Amino acid sequence: MKKFSALLLVAAMLLSMCSFAAAEEPIKISIYYSDNSTLPFREDWRVISYLEEKYNVDLVFEPIPMTDYGTKVTNVLTTQGDDTPDVILGTNTVGGNASLALNGAAYAINSNPDWTPNFNARVAEFGLEESVNMLKLGDGNLYYMPQLFDVPFYDGGLIMRQDYLESKGFEAPKTFDDLYTILKAYKEDYPDSIPLTSIVNIYVLQRMTMPAYGISVGRSTSTGTRVLSWDYENQKYFAGALSENYKEYIRFFSKLYQEGLLDPEFSQDDAAATRKLATGLSMAVYGYYDQIGGWEGASEIEGLKLNMYPSLAGPNGAHHQPKSSVGNGIMFPAKTMQRADFEQVVRKIDEVFFSEEAAKVWCIGIEGETYTMDGDKIVFSDDILNASEGIYKYMQNAYGCGCDGTQVVWYNAREMTKYDENYAQINATVAAMGDVIQYVPATPAFDDEAAEEASLLQTALADAFFVWDDAFMRGTKEIDADWAEYEQDLKDKGIEEFVDLYNQYNKYQ
Repeated sequence: MKKFSALLLVAAMLLSMCSFAAAEEPIKISIYYSDNSTLPFREDWRVISYLEEKYNVDLVFEPIPMTDYGTKVTNVLTTQGDDTPDVILGTNTVGGNASLALNGAAYAINSNPDWTPNFNARVAEFGLEESVNMLKLGDGNLYYMPQLFDVPFYDGGLIMRQDYLESKGFEAPKTFDDLYTILKAYKEDYPDSIPLTSIVNIYVLQRMTMPAYGISVGRSTSTGTRVLSWDYENQKYFAGALSENYKEYIRFFSKLYQEGLLDPEFSQDDAAATRKLATGLSMAVYGYYDQIGGWEGASEIEGLKLNMYPSLAGPNGAHHQPKSSVGNGIMFPAKTMQRADFEQVVRKIDEVFFSEEAAKVWCIGIEGETYTMDGDKIVFSDDILNASEGIYKYMQNAYGCGCDGTQVVWYNAREMTKYDENYAQINATVAAMGDVIQYVPATPAFDDEAAEEASLLQTALADAFFVWDDAFMRGTKEIDADWAEYEQDLKDKGIEEFVDLYNQYNKYQ
């Protein structure tokens, strides 16, 4: 009997050990990731492996080119097929995604608030309850966990060769007329040059410059509609794509194109943009401050010095790309809810992206590896401090820190530790200028039927606008001669009904 009892005890212990081992198996979670060619995703980023180990999770990222990301996300939300990921990063519920979410394509985050304690805590910490509530759709549900910013900051803008400006006696540009004068002078000095280039796609330049003209349309429109803009004074939508603001905007940049001042390569990878800036083929670009070090480091031009400048003033003032304290975030497709461990998946994602420690890791890496603490001061490791491309860009490339696709909690003071004094001064200058960075308007409170109608209208309008916008920019269509045809085309496709629909469900009215 004693021997039998002992065997039973051993068997029970073994069973317990097996159960414990099974329970300790990492949860495997597949993730869609919007891949930026200026910062290609790397599976060996240390911050990912560290967080996987810490939170006992296996994150399987599927990088998708940024230019195709929106379409890909909409497709999987529509089909919910076998290729549907468990988690989608960097998405929202504007446009067609709103209709899909209202039709059950995504998990309502607020349905189980106790599953997301870290997200809830960061929202409360930043005082963003009202901003998050504005993201809820017409049924009162929130279908994604947005990025959270304690303070929106000026991370990108016009970058120019400061050494050229100084050699010619130019002051720092303050208006688009100043920009034209500088680009024109460079073209005269270097006839074979294309003074102003772009990164990734022309839409990066457009989203940073359009607000100074009082509009935000195209692929990166702040409203998510492609063709509507937001009237900040009257708090309502208007047909930005048909406005005099857009006409004035496209006239200016078409002039740059026609005079050889704007790069005809509207879409290009980071290597191409780097080559142009490094060789002097181009001297200006709309990009991000953390890219400056890499561009300078790639150049053999003696004395080449790039700098970023505050937003230029246009007809509508000095405004930059609209930002909010909430941004694109994390969504769970409905198919993920079929997993037996769905609650654990949500809880793990909440930990990995929104917990206090994870937020710090996504920003500055791992204590003892990327940095140490000297009292309250963060001291980065020598390889980071001595990186030719600068702290921020090096940490992105080498460790995966500070990547917009994965970092969802942004503390401004912590971010500033990765930049130099010059960048801090630029941000201080922008802050002193007033409302340079305007807010992103909230998604209308569509019901199911209205969301579907808006989605159908947007698809047809966006397709038409992109063709016309490219034609106006390149001069294959004349702004004055062909405007009536363009206007009628968008009206035929329902832009007037589209703007009425958005204003009917406008949360600010």
